[in-house]
Formats: sequence, structure tokens, C-alpha cells
Amino acid sequence: MNFVTLTNDFLGWVLDHGFRLLVTLAVFVAYLVLDRINTPKIEEGVDQSRFKEGSANKAIQLARAITGMFGVLFLFLIWGLDFSSVFIFASTTITLLGVALFASWSLLSNVTAYFILLLQPSFRRGHYIRIIDTDNYVEGYIAELNLFSMKLVTENREVIVYPNNLLLGRPIVVNPKNRLSEIGKLPSSKES
Repeated sequence: MNFVTLTNDFLGWVLDHGFRLLVTLAVFVAYLVLDRINTPKIEEGVDQSRFKEGSANKAIQLARAITGMFGVLFLFLIWGLDFSSVFIFASTTITLLGVALFASWSLLSNVTAYFILLLQPSFRRGHYIRIIDTDNYVEGYIAELNLFSMKLVTENREVIVYPNNLLLGRPIVVNPKNRLSEIGKLPSSKES
């Protein structure tokens, strides 16, 4: 085979798959545009919450991975990958997202809660919070937010690590006027 034959074969392949190539290019451009839109919003949310720079990097990388995964799935459909394989991949992805959003026992729900807490202005570094769990409570200053947990530091310099998904499911008082004793039972109100 010579160069001319290879060139003609390549051009024939490009003409046969022109639509798919254009859609592939459009998916890559859409990925870049979404990244340009999402990255500043995530960085702004992290700046407002005063968490470490590493929090922004983790969140940006995770957002890029999720966007890329959906882009690859769409490209698989366009390029004609066996539909049963794509269906299995899509159903697995939907199951993982369901577990991430709704299953309180899941590690993925901690990661999902991480994004919500990271972008929530009430949960800033240095805020004093009280987490209420039925009759019990935990209090402390927000020191750090990780993918799976939030670190609270009590006034006695004790460190409390609290799972992110449980923070979303509990009532929380941000900057309470009166402070209790960091960990314990809520005082019972006696009615006369």
C-alpha cells in the first residue's frame, strides 16, 4: 500500500462517518463548555465557604469525571456500541446515582452530601454549629470538610468527625446564641 491509497481510504472513512465525527466533536466542545461554566461556580462556592483549596480541586475533578462519564456514554451510543452493553452501563450509572442520593449507608451519599455542603453558604469554616439528633447533640467549630466527613473542633480542642450524609439528615443550628457542653443530651424544658 502506498500513501495515496491510505489517504483515499482515510478520506472515504471520514466521509462515511462524517455525522458521527461531527457529533463527537460537538460532545467534546460541550464538555469543555460545561467545564468552563462549572469550574468557576465550584471555586466561587468554595471561596465563600472558606474551606481549603484542596476542597475545590476534589470537587472540580469529581464534576469533570461525572460529566466525562455521561459524554462517553453518549459517544458509545453514537458510534454504535452494542446497545445491551450501553444499557447495562446506563442502568448501573443510574443505580449508583440513586444510591448516592438516597442511601444513607452509602459512601457515595457522603460524596453527594460533600457537594451540597461545599456549596451551602451556611456551612463555612469557622462557623459554630449544633447538630441535633433526637435528644442528643454535638457542637463545635467547622474546621474541615472532606469527601466523607466534616471535622468539628470543640471549645476544649476535641476533634469530632461527623459523616456528611448524616449532616444533611439532621437539624442543625448555625451559630447558636447559647452554647451547651459540646456533646450530650439536650436539656429538657420543664413546663409549669
